[in-house]
Amino acid sequence: MSFSTLIFGLLALANFSIAGYVLQDNYTPNNFFSMFDFFTAPDPTHGFVKYVDQATAQRSGLIKTAAGSVYMGVDSTNVTPGGRPSVRITSKKFYNTGLIVLDLAHMPASICGTWPAFWTVGPNWPNSGEIDIIEGVNEQQSNSMALHTGPGCGISNNGAFTGSIVYPSCDVRASNQPANSGCSIHSSNTQTYGNGFNAVGGGVYITEWTNKYISIFHFPRNRIPADITQGRPNPAGWGKPLAQFQGGCNFEASFKNQQIVFDTTFCGDWAGNVWAGSSCASKAPTCNAFVQNNPSAFRDSFWTVNSLKVYSNTGVFEAPDNTTVPEESSAVSTYPAVSTTFATQTSAPAEKTTTAEKSSTFETSLPAESTSAAEPTSSAESSAPAKTSVPAEPTAVAPSVTSAPASTAEPTSPNPTATTSAPWGYYPGRRNRRPNRRHLMEHKRAHGAGVLA
Repeated sequence: MSFSTLIFGLLALANFSIAGYVLQDNYTPNNFFSMFDFFTAPDPTHGFVKYVDQATAQRSGLIKTAAGSVYMGVDSTNVTPGGRPSVRITSKKFYNTGLIVLDLAHMPASICGTWPAFWTVGPNWPNSGEIDIIEGVNEQQSNSMALHTGPGCGISNNGAFTGSIVYPSCDVRASNQPANSGCSIHSSNTQTYGNGFNAVGGGVYITEWTNKYISIFHFPRNRIPADITQGRPNPAGWGKPLAQFQGGCNFEASFKNQQIVFDTTFCGDWAGNVWAGSSCASKAPTCNAFVQNNPSAFRDSFWTVNSLKVYSNTGVFEAPDNTTVPEESSAVSTYPAVSTTFATQTSAPAEKTTTAEKSSTFETSLPAESTSAAEPTSSAESSAPAKTSVPAEPTAVAPSVTSAPASTAEPTSPNPTATTSAPWGYYPGRRNRRPNRRHLMEHKRAHGAGVLA
């Protein structure tokens, strides 16, 4: 073999990665709302909200597409005794493993009374799992992520992510942690949520869902890797994620047929129940009263989606030309080798036996948290204020598998030791229609212990 042939072969091999992803679904401004169902039933988390249908949302300006992006907001002009109008949408398609890549120019700001969320959920909750990607309440300043499952699923701290474990058991009925809390990981990086996220022009959230782990990456606007912008995502060069859920869990069995959900609710089982112990209490005696009577406070409670893409795994990835990785992302993630084949189907899975209303119980109790300090420089993102959103419940239709999730990268500093006490007030909320077995009782300030009475 000639030297030139050998070099050519090595270069060809270098152009590929074992974790190749191919675009499965592209939610663009032209097709975005046609690929979602609008949820209009009473809020399963008992929020002071009135979810409206697509026609009403368009007529009242709560949704629109312009300048290559999608806008989803809330009513910010009227006093609303019956709950503030908002939207909650659930993807018509169902997904199994892969990448969900969400590019946001803006997310709901850190505003008293709000409870926004971006999440996924499977049918027959919690047996098909729930993944909380972005979630928070009131004036929370950084993101918390969680998984919710049935028995037998837990996570461990392998040092491969930059957040802190709050609760290690994903089982919503785990006896040694608050009911329905699930396994949760909190980021202290304030560019990951709300005000801090918006201050830097937003960014990209990516959920990487495999049969071995689920990782959530975040990149602020000025540090998005070239492979993502070029449409050839390759997690191998992204550095450490904000969260990596792995350990004692059969992810293949615990997570399937996930639908993608966006929502913004108000008060309810989380934002409302921690109101009295938060800084928001100085604005009004109750969360509902504040939300009802202060429409202008919610002008920044909106999502601006630049793009939402779901990728399936092909096993072979062609590297983008002139690939560059952000300076913060120079650390290579230590992910276990795993195949992530994206199943796509249009017919409902046989297992779907309950209505979406009951199976979409995405309850990620994220703490109402005070403004946190910037987190250490991360492998893919820098520290600055941000906010967390909370899952919404999908409108149920028989599941059809067609796509996959996305992920989030953060600091390279060592990960804190796993703990079962929250570093801020952390309280679980319910997303289905079943009555809560435990309500949130009090709010703890940042770095306070999470206690559920």
